[in-house]
Amino acid sequence: MTPEIKARQQIDQKLNQAGWVVQDLNQIDLSAGVGVAVREYPTDTGPADYVLFINRTACGVIEAKKDNAGENLTVAESQTERYATANLKWRKGNIPLRFLFEATGQIIRFTDNADPAPRSRELSHFFRPEQLAAWLAQPDALRRRLVDSMPVLSERNLRDCQIGAVTGLEKSLAQNKPRALIHMATGAGKTFTAITAVYRLLKFGGAKRILFLVDTRNLGKQAHQEFMAYTPPDDGRKFTELYNVQRLASASIDPHAQVCISTIQRMYSILSGEPIDESAEDISLNEVQQTVKQEKLVRYNPTIPVEEFDFIIIDECHRSIYNLWKQVLDYFDAFLIGLTATPDKRTFGFFNENIVAEYSYEDSVADGVNVGYDVFEIVTEITQKGAELKAKEWVDHRDRQTRKKRWGETEEDNVYTGKELDRSVVNTSQIRRVIQAMKTAVETHIFAARKETPKTLIFAKTDSHADDIINIVREVYGQGNAFCKKVTYRAEEDADSILSSFRNDYNPRIAVTVDMIATGTDVKPLEVLLFMRDVRSKGYYEQMKGRGVRSLDADSLKRVSNSAEGAKTRFVLIDAVGVEKSCKTESRPLEKKPGIALKDLLQGVAMGSRDDDTVLSLANRLVRLNKQLDDKAKARIEKLSGGIPVGELGKALITALDPDAIVQTALAAAKANGITRSEDTLLPKEIEAARASRVAAACAPFDKPELRDEIESARRDREQVIDHINLDQVTFSGFSDQAEAQNKMVVQTFANFIRQHKDEIAALRFFYQQPYQRRALTFRMIEELHEHLSRPPLMLTTERLWSAYARLQGGQVKGATIRRQLTDLVSLLRFALGLDGEGAELKPFADEVDRRFQAWIFRHNAQRGTSFTPEQTEWLRLMKDHIASSCSISREDFDYAELADKGGLQRAWGLFGSELDTLMNEMNEELVA
Repeated sequence: MTPEIKARQQIDQKLNQAGWVVQDLNQIDLSAGVGVAVREYPTDTGPADYVLFINRTACGVIEAKKDNAGENLTVAESQTERYATANLKWRKGNIPLRFLFEATGQIIRFTDNADPAPRSRELSHFFRPEQLAAWLAQPDALRRRLVDSMPVLSERNLRDCQIGAVTGLEKSLAQNKPRALIHMATGAGKTFTAITAVYRLLKFGGAKRILFLVDTRNLGKQAHQEFMAYTPPDDGRKFTELYNVQRLASASIDPHAQVCISTIQRMYSILSGEPIDESAEDISLNEVQQTVKQEKLVRYNPTIPVEEFDFIIIDECHRSIYNLWKQVLDYFDAFLIGLTATPDKRTFGFFNENIVAEYSYEDSVADGVNVGYDVFEIVTEITQKGAELKAKEWVDHRDRQTRKKRWGETEEDNVYTGKELDRSVVNTSQIRRVIQAMKTAVETHIFAARKETPKTLIFAKTDSHADDIINIVREVYGQGNAFCKKVTYRAEEDADSILSSFRNDYNPRIAVTVDMIATGTDVKPLEVLLFMRDVRSKGYYEQMKGRGVRSLDADSLKRVSNSAEGAKTRFVLIDAVGVEKSCKTESRPLEKKPGIALKDLLQGVAMGSRDDDTVLSLANRLVRLNKQLDDKAKARIEKLSGGIPVGELGKALITALDPDAIVQTALAAAKANGITRSEDTLLPKEIEAARASRVAAACAPFDKPELRDEIESARRDREQVIDHINLDQVTFSGFSDQAEAQNKMVVQTFANFIRQHKDEIAALRFFYQQPYQRRALTFRMIEELHEHLSRPPLMLTTERLWSAYARLQGGQVKGATIRRQLTDLVSLLRFALGLDGEGAELKPFADEVDRRFQAWIFRHNAQRGTSFTPEQTEWLRLMKDHIASSCSISREDFDYAELADKGGLQRAWGLFGSELDTLMNEMNEELVA
């Protein structure tokens, strides 16, 4: 079978799935259905691969290509256009065909010639004939209406930021941009803005149906309530009186619904045929890792075709559009509109950097839309330093899941750090001290005039931690059960009713949560947030802080907090774990599947379960278990696994599911079989085979029953130790500006050290010598300096120094949120010594090297009279990057991977000749010193 014939068969199959009747010319029967696709239809410029007839009238053409032409499919557009404007045999009139398709067996591109400035776009499947018939019956195409039919926006009941967002979105849609991002601060009214846009797209744009995607059922409920409450400015009726809004709770979409609200998890279930776990809709995708491949991929569903929605609005899109879930968005032929308060780099990239509205938290505070916040710190000795339980101490041991306790002796000395608190060790004194310090601060300092406890939300690490906090809160405050409640997905009481009471009633005054109120949920009366868990995800942390930013008028606040005077003007973030100072990343935790026991996951893998949920859940358990086991338990597992540490067993499972690695494995397998493939032309079965082989290799160790037994035994042995012996004490409690003295002390200690040791340490001599011996600075010198600084008693790590400067000098310090490199010590030294002049910024070393490199290469090109070639410039950039991470470059450094992979010293010499050494010397001098 030739590639052309194979592609035609796949095209025929997709046309049939979409409801087309496919016929050969000699068997043509246009009465066979609404839509008939006729193969090899004659025109005066040659036979067209397929001509599409709707209700007996020719309206479209398909140009078919073999699969390996997919990467150049746009080249065929001129050919498709030629057939569309040609004379068709037996056809009356010569009106150009409207609908143009180019297709391989894998890829479909589509152009609607009724669009303004017709532009092709990729589809996941062919449209149904009924859809083309509907479009033909309309006087204008959707994209034409977006240009010509949208009236000026009524500004009634809209804030300036909302006006800007709706007008910016409509301008983007009129330009036929497929993706648009609305970045608005929490509390600025993103959903209200979106509903305003939805109303206009339905009424004036003539949209058929719009999908409103959320990532938790709770947010779906909130969105539905806002649709029901919305009254448009030009009609006295509610939105839901004008348009049908369906909150999807099954696999069927109401044909009369014009707005459909669904979790992205449910929509994935419908399109993939994967049964939905109802509880999955309750957990934010911030709390799970979206799996990168699934046993069942999204596939064509004729009851929900690709044209089902004209627009898809993705609420909190920063957390719900990647990896597994992206398939849902790729399936539909729809404009994508993202809403988020906390975008990250992936979000900007996904939406093609098309930011149609940008309204920051700082803007919202300045406008009075949101309130500002103060940071109050509580530091305890054990939170900072941990503690030690000696052997033979009698303490409680508690099972994490059942919370069943046993009284027994500790077997050996147990030194634990603050990070292990509430995981392997629970120190009730530490929790009590934090809660007592919060109570004292709120009642005597933060909200001293209040007679009742302000509405307070506490973020806990785990469900078990939340229970410990609740018990101690009730004890410290001397209050009953109603005063403090847990609001998580696993709470014994109905979470929605507790949340409603927390929002609207006097009690509870304090709520403790792990995940449920972390993002999206609106609780305007909140005035205190207590962090008793650290958060490494920058976006997630901003979302958690956002729970307190909502403004609230005086009457509404007084309804739940009787002694409040005036409107809500601020909230206070109480930091009991250093969350404000910890380094934030944009990564997400692994998926958690606590409902399945570890032994069942192990047994399932051994019996052949290879779905992503099972594999990733087992990986997560093993990685987590590795942090909880002692060295003896780890050694026993490693011996039985053939030398693989328990943590590496988990990492291997994660790596096996890396989508890029799967593709590379599939490409290698195809090449080994003599088949030339690109990433775009790999077949699903080839990708699946590659995935299966990688997962099988990672799962192989678990075939051994003795290894599975040892892992399960280690899990059973792990218990929380309840430390009631080491009593904690608060070492600092105050607003963060009172910590300024500590940061000043750090900076002053650094300056004193530089002065005292300027003649002893090579890196310091480098900067003090005049003139600079610029070529003398090496990475080893920086390492030596770092070793001196980071040892006790100084403990001046690069991270700590950078953080101190950032908190003291704010705007003069750049890159405070990124992880430090050791070479950033160079920037710290220059800044401390004032070598860059008064008012200079403290910037990461790599940024400064980049700046100097641009100036150097510009000057060098000017002096030479001719520019470096593109390949020479690329090599100079590689050399610059090496200097940024290592302070200098020499001939020996060309053996390092990033340089060696490009051909090493031999290739560099071939490009620059004897000039290479001179260039290296110049770069070492001018980019570093």
